[in-house]
Amino acid sequence: MLRDRTAEEAGTPDRTRTPAHHSTPRHHNTPGRYGTAVAPPEVLRPWITEIDSIDSVGSPDFGQGDTGAITHVPDAATRLVFRVLPDGGTDVVAIGPRTKASYYEEKRLPMCLQLRFRPGAARPLFGVSVRELVGRAEPLESLPGEAGRRLARGLAALGPAPDPDAVLARMAELLPEDLMPRDRDERARDGLVRAAVEALSTAPGRDRPGTVTQVARQLAVSERQLRNVFADDIGLSPKHFARIDRVRQVLAGAGAGGNPRWAGLAQATGYYDQSHMTAEFHALFGVPPTAFVSGRLPAARPCGPGR
Repeated sequence: MLRDRTAEEAGTPDRTRTPAHHSTPRHHNTPGRYGTAVAPPEVLRPWITEIDSIDSVGSPDFGQGDTGAITHVPDAATRLVFRVLPDGGTDVVAIGPRTKASYYEEKRLPMCLQLRFRPGAARPLFGVSVRELVGRAEPLESLPGEAGRRLARGLAALGPAPDPDAVLARMAELLPEDLMPRDRDERARDGLVRAAVEALSTAPGRDRPGTVTQVARQLAVSERQLRNVFADDIGLSPKHFARIDRVRQVLAGAGAGGNPRWAGLAQATGYYDQSHMTAEFHALFGVPPTAFVSGRLPAARPCGPGR
């Protein structure tokens, strides 16, 4: 199970943070309890935006069982997770968007890599609409996409307990050709998804994102077409995507200063007022933002397969 870097930076009970590295990584081994978020190798960057790596065999408390709680925050991204299991076996799991926060008891794994797909890149690999994966974790080999099954077989052929560099090298061999839009219609669709995500995203210093109607008009498509493309390639409606993206900006802002100014943060992220922000946050996290950043979280539950 992987640690969500956004949750850590916002001040969950695990307050240890490891800075991201933006150069092409040569070695992803990070002995100890905590993972490191890194930029992917150059060859993977058209399709993968970020990699989280946990390699904990060298930790003195490896194998000691549960070590605490972990938070998965809402996330519109689709991810691919490669894990080395305690018995030495491996698996590859496709994880769809998370619409609400979840709180789990932490389990130790010898090694775990989480690859975060850029918008629109998961569907061609998985061979299924991303809407079918929302809130789910599925073995990659069980999905209909031949490219995904071929990737799962290729990673399994690495044998027991491969190091992260070997995993990324094999992915680099198999991913790019399979994920490249092959014809004009696919390239147009890919461009539409990227442009729509950009237009609906909240970011510091920019205007509040437009409505679905405004974005559809800006991109010269119908609202129905925009919703259908978003559902298949992102897994969510455009409105739901924008809602999750905005609350993640609240997390980023809350973690930046150590003492959040909630009213100013609500205004900066495009909410009507602080009460609107608090209500939205509570709906997605189960607790208000003040409770979340101070570590007063819902009870953690046991971690299941793929989590």
